[in-house]
Amino acid sequence: MADGRTALDVFAERVAESGPRTALRRKIGTEWVPSSWDDWDRASRAIAGGLCALGVEGGEAIAVLSNTRAEWVECDVGILEAGAITVPIYPSSTPEQCEYIISDAGARIVIVEDPHQLEKLYQPDVVSRLSGVDRIVYVTDHAVMDKPDHAGRTELSLEEALPASADRRRLISLEQLMADGSAWLDEHVGELEARRVAIDPDQAATYIYTSGTTGPPKGVILTHRNLSFECDAVKDLLQIGPDDEQLLFLPLAHSFAKVLEWSAISVGCITAFAESISRLVPNMQEVRPTFVGAVPRVYEKAYVKVQHGLEDKRKHWLSRWIVNWALVKGRERSQRLLAGKSARSLGIRLADRLVFDKIKATFGGKIRFFISGGAPLAPEISAFFHTAGILILEGYGLTETFAASHVNRPDDYRFGTVGLPLPGVEVKIADDGEILLRGGNIMKGYYGKPDATAEAIDPDGWFRTGDIGVLEEDGKLRITDRKKDLIVTAGGKNVAPQNIEGALKAACPYLSQVMVHGDKRKYLVALLTLSEENILPWAAEHGLGGKSLAELSAEPAVRELIDGYVQGLNRDLASYESIKKYEVLSHDFGQESGELTPTLKVKRKYCTEKYWDILSSLYPQEDKSSL
Repeated sequence: MADGRTALDVFAERVAESGPRTALRRKIGTEWVPSSWDDWDRASRAIAGGLCALGVEGGEAIAVLSNTRAEWVECDVGILEAGAITVPIYPSSTPEQCEYIISDAGARIVIVEDPHQLEKLYQPDVVSRLSGVDRIVYVTDHAVMDKPDHAGRTELSLEEALPASADRRRLISLEQLMADGSAWLDEHVGELEARRVAIDPDQAATYIYTSGTTGPPKGVILTHRNLSFECDAVKDLLQIGPDDEQLLFLPLAHSFAKVLEWSAISVGCITAFAESISRLVPNMQEVRPTFVGAVPRVYEKAYVKVQHGLEDKRKHWLSRWIVNWALVKGRERSQRLLAGKSARSLGIRLADRLVFDKIKATFGGKIRFFISGGAPLAPEISAFFHTAGILILEGYGLTETFAASHVNRPDDYRFGTVGLPLPGVEVKIADDGEILLRGGNIMKGYYGKPDATAEAIDPDGWFRTGDIGVLEEDGKLRITDRKKDLIVTAGGKNVAPQNIEGALKAACPYLSQVMVHGDKRKYLVALLTLSEENILPWAAEHGLGGKSLAELSAEPAVRELIDGYVQGLNRDLASYESIKKYEVLSHDFGQESGELTPTLKVKRKYCTEKYWDILSSLYPQEDKSSL
């Protein structure tokens, strides 16, 4: 074995040190049931044994199609214990996307969560192309969906998911796999240890497929060395330890969630698993986590909800006075903390008790900080929550850098930046403003795509991120936009659309999504979607109750409401950055309809093509052919 640690070394060290301590918590019925590091180790070894009993060899790819849950991480470690490679698939993926990833990775074993996910693999136009899949392991034989599926179903059994012609011999339950694995381990003593020792740190640990916003997804090869580097790099930066607990809900097909999973292993803290995104807030109140990682869309929604709550309090003159006074005190605290000064005072303690502690209680009351990644977070949102005594630490990275390359620290942060690089990560800015990264977290390459790998990583090891950024004097990195998303107007002005989009969403609680457009055009336009959660109560209060989202999007009163926010934003922007025209769409963007990635980022190219006619209408005097 080459020098260096593998992911299994990281896990084994944790089990040896923390064996009987709680590692995972999952909700079963109404109870949060704990399991220890020893329990996790036993479960993963049984899974590994079961895979070996199915003939899995070292270096073989095994796909996992599941929502984030305890069994997912047990399977993850079990796959590695068998010497194999984990290939995660987003649970929101279409049947065609699932088939592409399974086939591209060459996986002959697929682990699926439930009948809802299993059904995707048995679609008539998919199942015939998955003839190379020998076994499908299902975690549970009953699915309860968070929302109705395309057929309006909220529950689905195994029998309902399978067509009459399905070959059931390929199916095996996770429970049976583990039972077979335990028997296999009894007969092959020492085999898993031999496989562990044989793993080279430069061997792939996982292929994480990109979201495919600019073409077919690419499998990013992340090695055991990449994973152990990331674990070591973040181990002390966030100041978390065995007494901390995170609530994990991000899809484990995303590198951000994988880092959260393995960081918890590295430091020995507890990971609790949210039941679903719709149950996130109630689960926070039950678990009372000390830190949580999420994408910006989650913070945007939380920001809007908190703002609405404060507005309700302002309806009475005394409550209004208390809220406004508390916000003044909160801003004083924020400014002092950002300046590195003590922020303790009687006034701030009173503001917390009267106003801010109620906001913190929404998230369980024990949060030390949130972590934001996956897309830019509007500085206004970070600043507001800091005023309330809640810290959001923004980080930066890509799938190709195993998520984090930069992160703000609990004791060293600046809103609007993604902080300093992780120890061992080098950063420089190219002549055209592109951020270049080098270090132990950089991917080995794209699976089966040497040309794409050579294009992404230069001969000196510098990875081209495709992001535009600026290094501040103290080394903190500020991201301005994606290189491919940067708008160059007809007048030659560079505009970062994500900054404008984030600012408008932060300012207007009635908007769900914003997409700014205008490359090579004389002015900027935007596609806007309404937030059903917030516009419907507003409509009811203004005599428009009972109208659908589509009907409200065409209402003059709603247009006037939205226009006030757009014009308010424009007053703070340069003329060439302002939104001259916009269209409020009759529906929201969604993953199922193709406009959003699984991490809730807008697919700009796809939306431009899909809404070509609408965008064209916003440029009535221009040639539309180059839109």
